[in-house]
Amino acid sequence: MTLYNIFLTLHSIMRWVVLIAGIIAVVQAFRGWRKATFWTPGDERLGMIYTMSMDLQVLLGLVLFFILSPITRAALSGMSSAMQNEVTRFFLVEHFPVMLVAVVIAHIGRARARKATDDAGKHRTEFIFYAISLVLVILAIPWPFMAYGRPLL
Repeated sequence: MTLYNIFLTLHSIMRWVVLIAGIIAVVQAFRGWRKATFWTPGDERLGMIYTMSMDLQVLLGLVLFFILSPITRAALSGMSSAMQNEVTRFFLVEHFPVMLVAVVIAHIGRARARKATDDAGKHRTEFIFYAISLVLVILAIPWPFMAYGRPLL
């Protein structure tokens, strides 16, 4: 197994960690907001787990993107031909930038929730930012390209 395959497998497994953590964080934030519950250390922890799992995922993705991936290595050396290939174009101009935006939105949401003055505001802020972030993550996952050797696990 090559280093590329190891990182790709870890990146694929982390996808599920991010999705599960994101879904749990969004549902918990929505519940807290709609039921007007107190902000708890558990709520804080869920946001931390979601953003930290995203951070680890981005780190793995950056190593793949800039160092290990034969797809992006070839694409970065010949952008005009790369844009003609749907798989390469997806990873260069859709997956990578959208995932970075999703991580930034999640971190902004976590920071703003921590600064909110009331519990409902904390839950509402987390819900809005985490939901937007999670939708972007879901949209930017390479679901159509699983047939091209992108493992589900």
